[in-house]
Amino acid sequence: MAIHTEHTEVAHKQSFITKYIFSTDHKTIARQYLITGIFWGVVGMILSWLMRLQLAYPNQPMPILEKILGKWAEGGILKPEFYVALITMHGTIMVFFLLTAGLSGTFSNYLIPLQIGARDMAFPVLNMLSYWVFFAASVVMLASFFIQTGPAAVGWTFYPPLSALKNSIPGADLGATLWLISMALFIVSSLLGALNYITTTLNFRTKGMSMGRLPITVWGMFVTAILGLLSFPVLLAGAVMLIFDREFGTSFFVPSGLVLGGQPVPHEGGNPILWQHLFWFLGHPEVYIVAIPAFSLVGEILATNARKPLFAYKVSVGAIIGIGALSMIVWGHHMYVSGMNPVLGEVFVITTLAISFPTAILVFNYLVTIWRGNLRFTPAMLFALGFLGLFIPGALTGAFLATAPVDIQLHDTYFVVAHFHFTMATSAAFGMFAGVYHWFPKMFGRMMNDKLGKLHFWGSFIGVYLIFFPMFFQGIAGVPRRYYAFTEYNFTSQFLGLNKFITIAAFVAGAAQLLFLFNFFWSIFKGKKADKNPWKATTLEWQTDSPPPHGNWGPETPVVYRGPYEYSVPGAEEDYIPQTVPVKVETK
Repeated sequence: MAIHTEHTEVAHKQSFITKYIFSTDHKTIARQYLITGIFWGVVGMILSWLMRLQLAYPNQPMPILEKILGKWAEGGILKPEFYVALITMHGTIMVFFLLTAGLSGTFSNYLIPLQIGARDMAFPVLNMLSYWVFFAASVVMLASFFIQTGPAAVGWTFYPPLSALKNSIPGADLGATLWLISMALFIVSSLLGALNYITTTLNFRTKGMSMGRLPITVWGMFVTAILGLLSFPVLLAGAVMLIFDREFGTSFFVPSGLVLGGQPVPHEGGNPILWQHLFWFLGHPEVYIVAIPAFSLVGEILATNARKPLFAYKVSVGAIIGIGALSMIVWGHHMYVSGMNPVLGEVFVITTLAISFPTAILVFNYLVTIWRGNLRFTPAMLFALGFLGLFIPGALTGAFLATAPVDIQLHDTYFVVAHFHFTMATSAAFGMFAGVYHWFPKMFGRMMNDKLGKLHFWGSFIGVYLIFFPMFFQGIAGVPRRYYAFTEYNFTSQFLGLNKFITIAAFVAGAAQLLFLFNFFWSIFKGKKADKNPWKATTLEWQTDSPPPHGNWGPETPVVYRGPYEYSVPGAEEDYIPQTVPVKVETK
């Protein structure tokens, strides 16, 4: 068993800069990731509002848009090319900058050392560097909004040859270059973090903390880090190759025979399908890089608030490992319409359907965990239950898209938009919200407002269903996604009234997020002081102060004697037994 190196904690002075900015403390770095992720979430939400306004009120002038967006909304009407930029940046920001960095960066950093009994990450300076590389990626991405040609506007999947030719459209010019540079920095940041999470989990566990006693959260973050380490370098290579195609005249992705503006394109020998393989080799593990941390946070919260052990803990861990392993061999289901050999397509159909088995096992274990439990409906518990209420319909609709003959009909329709917003986007966001509400007292030493948290949940949960569930019907009717307006055809214009309804729902759901923002920042300074263990939980982080001191523990790191979910044990004095309580040895 790996055991954390023993050393005593000594008092030391820190300046404001070393404590709050260039900090090597994993807890401060986690808070930096969280607040940066919240910023990006707000940006992504505003971009989605602009898209919804265009879809609900096409060609209707809104003077306020011109005041905000300038030349991109002359006469108060959003330009088509900027609408595509909104799609590109919204997808990029939400998938990578919020749900990857904001979720894994926050909770992997915060929970892994505390829940395994370590004083910090294995490589604290590398940990600090991972955040600041992510911050640099954020600055570059944000800067692309303010350049003359505008941000990248070639779709968040960045398919060539459109993205490979700088002069194809304005949105493929400097903005696209900045997008690629930003993503390269983001991937480097993610790799630095993943190395730290894996090394810390394997080598810095405290005495008694075997792998079989790790909380489900640590297992989730550990598997996620391995996925990132295996898949992110592939997209990094693709991004570098695409930069070379754009800037230095290579032809990795640009085929011969293209004509642009009446002139032949001086490239030959490239293959745009290669980019799709490189992108989706990351792109589908990325779904689980987002989903598995949310799943693991939800499992921890359900067990704590149901006052029951996590049902079939070892099976749940095995399911997470199975999901991670299978996620590496399913990327081709995004490419059924790319001209893929049907035999190869059937292989991806089988692997994609197979991943539903460990996923279903994990969901089943969570449902049994709460069955007949003594449920406490805290905001964190509501969001954990909401995660299941969003993920389950999303996963069920995934079976349609996994099957090639059906996917060919539904590909690039609003059915896909609804599916991945249920499965990955909103469910993962609910997992993140659940984690914030649950661990906020430990992070900041104060409690969030319970009533505002519950209002936030109901506004978000109802809003998500009103926004995305109708899109399944739009997709079945053949309405294509990413279109600027749906007024040209009868089969799309019939949904104009529904688009207005969805837009109103989007603004209502957005208003619920404003409640969260107020609650979060107000509670940091004015919230009720938190106890050491307000939820009566069993894992190690709740046995230290709120917030934990530098080094997490006192002179000695804790010793673990039992598993992570000993709730409602018959004969126990209380309905929970922390991991640090020795097991009584009965003698005859």
